[in-house]
Amino acid sequence: MSKHIQKSLDKTYTYQEYRDLVASLVTEGKSTGPNQSEALSNYSMLNDKRMKRLDKTIKLSENTISKAKKVDDKQTWIVLTESWCGDAAQTMPVINKIANENEHIEFKVALRDENLELMDEFLTNGGRSIPKLIVLDSGNNVVNSWGPRPAIATKMVADYKAEHGSLDPQFKQDLQVWYNKDKGKSTQEDFLSLLQ
Repeated sequence: MSKHIQKSLDKTYTYQEYRDLVASLVTEGKSTGPNQSEALSNYSMLNDKRMKRLDKTIKLSENTISKAKKVDDKQTWIVLTESWCGDAAQTMPVINKIANENEHIEFKVALRDENLELMDEFLTNGGRSIPKLIVLDSGNNVVNSWGPRPAIATKMVADYKAEHGSLDPQFKQDLQVWYNKDKGKSTQEDFLSLLQ
């Protein structure tokens, strides 16, 4: 187990504590993280609403539930995130529901900018992309990781960047529309292989 994992485990939230933190910050016009701006607080407010809705409406497939229930060793799932992250708002309610299907899975949330040493062990294409899920076994050894978004959305992002150079607000909006139509199915598909 890396010393960064232990340090980060000491600074985690349960999913409910994280949701309460975000809701509280939103009422103050703030976001998580050291950088505060109107844009970040607006994204956090949108994401708080998204997570509230998804916590109520996300349905797991029978296949996902069945696979989740088969995990028979203790695991800790840590998600590195921040409240302003749109991908996290769309995927964390799904991850939480999957974890809730099995008492052996403990779901924890760590803020990326308070855990940069750990984040830097799980970069995506050299960047600190979130959300990033780290799966630990009972000895807190890393056995898997996932993120920052479902495989289909990752391909959409890569294709768009290849064609346009970077992501613009219109693409980000289109991606949120895709998430809404997908209803967590692609995240669940990705997790079927994680739950082996």
